[in-house]
Amino acid sequence: MIEPARIDAPDGDLPDLIAEVAAKGEALGQKLHPRTAENLAGFVRIMNTYYSNLIEGHNTRPRDIERALARIDEEDEKRDLLIEAVAHVRLQARIDALASEGRLPDPAAPDFLRQLHHDFYEGATKEMLAITGRGRSFEMVPGEWRKGEEQDVEIGRHLPPPSDRVPDFMNYFYRRFAFEPTDNLLLAVGPGKGKRILAMATAHHRFNYIHPFPDGNGRVSRLMSHAMAHKAGIGAHGLWSISRGLARGLSDGPEGRLEYRQHMAWADEQRQRDRDGRGNLSLKGLSVFATWFLKVALDQLEFMTQLFDLETLAKRIERLVARHEKFAPEAVHLLLEALRRGEFERGEAARLTGMPERSARRVLKDLTQAGLLASSTEKGPVSLRFPSDTLEALFPKLYPDAMV
Repeated sequence: MIEPARIDAPDGDLPDLIAEVAAKGEALGQKLHPRTAENLAGFVRIMNTYYSNLIEGHNTRPRDIERALARIDEEDEKRDLLIEAVAHVRLQARIDALASEGRLPDPAAPDFLRQLHHDFYEGATKEMLAITGRGRSFEMVPGEWRKGEEQDVEIGRHLPPPSDRVPDFMNYFYRRFAFEPTDNLLLAVGPGKGKRILAMATAHHRFNYIHPFPDGNGRVSRLMSHAMAHKAGIGAHGLWSISRGLARGLSDGPEGRLEYRQHMAWADEQRQRDRDGRGNLSLKGLSVFATWFLKVALDQLEFMTQLFDLETLAKRIERLVARHEKFAPEAVHLLLEALRRGEFERGEAARLTGMPERSARRVLKDLTQAGLLASSTEKGPVSLRFPSDTLEALFPKLYPDAMV
């Protein structure tokens, strides 16, 4: 039912797109100091969460997500949305950390996907787990596939496989999309960057086609795609987000938001005559989706490459300091030092600014209070940070204007 699961002979724009995505993914962030890149990845996770929420129809401002990472008020009217947002940020941080340590599991593995779902809903309220509608009502169990007739679903015109077949479908999904084949996974993707990049696109659709969980499938699929990008060698230390592209599409304006659903629906279509592959589903529909998905990925890689260009970012930092009423002009030297070196000792402030010790400490304090410089310990070296109130100045067009 889910074949063709992969595209074995890509044609049209796909070969060039795969090559461009591979090249851009390898190059993104290479000029940045690893510590600066790590801190940027932390702010990208908040962006990723915002856009993943937007796809689900939820608006959670970047500033609200940032605050929620520290504390969520019991009485907050958006409490449930913020619990989900914090879970998304922390899960993506874990994926990024496992990837950097070389310990990231195969993203298509059923155990990995169930764990993602379980951990996403860890700490969820009863209201978040309640599934109602179409004459049914039950409480979802985090990390468990759909089971029982009451958990059969219908998504628009698409009818996913019945719940009692989900385990078989997900085992087959693993056989087709495993990045690390074993003797029992002869149909797996296997090594090869190009194959993995293309499989990342088709796996995203086929996972959602199966719709293995009662709820939360979209979020899990986007986290899975993020993990697959790492495994394909284009994760760029977490410096880009497929969620932003899926939420925005390739068109400016409201019509871009419809592209994701339209292309997912086209890939749901059944085979059209003899020249449309040999599986149950349309090979042409899957190719159209994969082409769009990789164009979105390339668009985001190019956007983030421009945004994180070292010299361009340095100029934005200079403008930020010049326009800030509280910062002394010498503050720019500390920020640029942190940008290029990754971090510096607090005692270096006087030398870097050319100011007397007491004045330099005051400049450093202003930057730490503003959240632009921070350290993991009270007196440790400081590194560059990116608080939400600097996004407009440092990273224009990252969010819709109303969200900044």
